[in-house]
Amino acid sequence: MNSNIVHIEKELSGLRNELKNHSLYKKLHTLEDIQLFMELHVFAVWDFMSLLKALQINLTCVSIPWVPVKNTELARFINEITIAEESDYDANGVIKSHFEMYLTAMSEVSADTNAINDFITKIKSNVSIEKALETVEVPTEVKEFVNFTFDTIKTNENHLIASAFTFGREDVIPDMFINIIEKASLENSESYDSLTYYLKRHIELDGDEHGPLSLKMIEELCGNDAQKWKEVLDTAKKALQLRINLWSSIEQQLMNRN
Repeated sequence: MNSNIVHIEKELSGLRNELKNHSLYKKLHTLEDIQLFMELHVFAVWDFMSLLKALQINLTCVSIPWVPVKNTELARFINEITIAEESDYDANGVIKSHFEMYLTAMSEVSADTNAINDFITKIKSNVSIEKALETVEVPTEVKEFVNFTFDTIKTNENHLIASAFTFGREDVIPDMFINIIEKASLENSESYDSLTYYLKRHIELDGDEHGPLSLKMIEELCGNDAQKWKEVLDTAKKALQLRINLWSSIEQQLMNRN
């Protein structure tokens, strides 16, 4: 493995372990707990797609006239992930984005989708991300998480976007979601078919395919540029810390309610 990747993995190990062993997982006991978790986590499911789309815009050709791209290997990787994330088969063989699969899973467990749907409606009406977030009743940590995503995208620096995409999301999802699946095995587990499918699909894609490939993307984008490698690490640390903050906020919401 690339020595810079090894260094970053070592530097992130503390934050990754904190996330993997977060006490939030031990608080997910009831259907109501899962509902609340999903109602807040869905914003992170949604904004992930914009990281992916930013990379697709920058690393592939999506304009007319078409011209060859600099790195066809990266282009293929991003296009493959886009197909899986934007148009995958759900548990019933229906083609949906993973975000839409998550909304289906929310409905299945009677989680409230009003906040995220209202937010999306505002975005479609050309309301800015910041202003749309101000109108939804979600914890500050959710808003900070989403705003960081779009602040990173606004830099238009591919290595920074790829860092948030890889280390803050794709690379950590298998560990994180395995914990959630274990805690979501409740008495009425038959209610979680869509959620279980969604989670297992992510583990399958991100652990076996997307995670390793995304590390290769980081290598390609940084090359031998020491400053870029440092910025990748800084962005990764920030992304993981904001994910931990999000988890802590959800945990606090659960404790306040109970």
